[in-house]
Amino acid sequence: MKFTSALVGLLLPVLAVAQYGPPPGPAPASPPSASSSSSGAIPSAPPSTSTAVNVRSNHLCAFVGTYKSRTQVDVAAGEQFVFNPSNFTAANGTTVTFFFPNAGITHSVTQSNFSNPCAPLQASGQNGFDSGLQAGVQYTITITDDSVPIWFFCKQVSHCGLGMVGSINAPTSGSNTYDAFRSAALAIGANEPMIQDNGPVTGGVDAQATATPANTVSASGSSSSGSSGSSSSSDATRVAVSGAFGLVALIAAAVFV
Repeated sequence: MKFTSALVGLLLPVLAVAQYGPPPGPAPASPPSASSSSSGAIPSAPPSTSTAVNVRSNHLCAFVGTYKSRTQVDVAAGEQFVFNPSNFTAANGTTVTFFFPNAGITHSVTQSNFSNPCAPLQASGQNGFDSGLQAGVQYTITITDDSVPIWFFCKQVSHCGLGMVGSINAPTSGSNTYDAFRSAALAIGANEPMIQDNGPVTGGVDAQATATPANTVSASGSSSSGSSGSSSSSDATRVAVSGAFGLVALIAAAVFV
């Protein structure tokens, strides 16, 4: 039993590598700007305007920004495991829209808390927001209490343990900073529990989601959905991921037979 559990734990990093390849190396000295471009079939947030600053959540690095009215975050652009920005401030009434890629791997934006970075807030009895596992859509929350931090993560298997977490209005000093939150997620690593996906959850604590995810509108004005066709490389990725999931499932079945 112990041997099998350990083997399952060892397979989780393999699954992550099958999805995107190895985790990213050290962050570059100069983080990308909010308007930096992403590659491949990743949907882009619309151009920034005087009332809307658009930001990508592309796993490349973390940086901090303060915005008015609207903040937009791309999820998984660059095929890495970091939101961009992964740490930012937003005042009450600000809408924060997360843009999801349509590249063969689903992701989520799931509310958690500082003590349990890789566990949905619902697990503690609170109604946290949760996009559900998605691809090619956008999901919006509205800040309702900017005096407290809001923590979130991706619940796709192994992603949180690789550091795919984020915060809004986190302290910049003390023990409850974004860096401490991400370090706690990384410490969980391959021990991150698998979380059942029951679809989108509206509501939230200190930030509210009032609607389920919608099709993404790109900078050109066209929309994309999670059902659109993907490239052959995405198909190969899905095959690799499916194989890894199958192997984990077989081992899990052997444990409980």
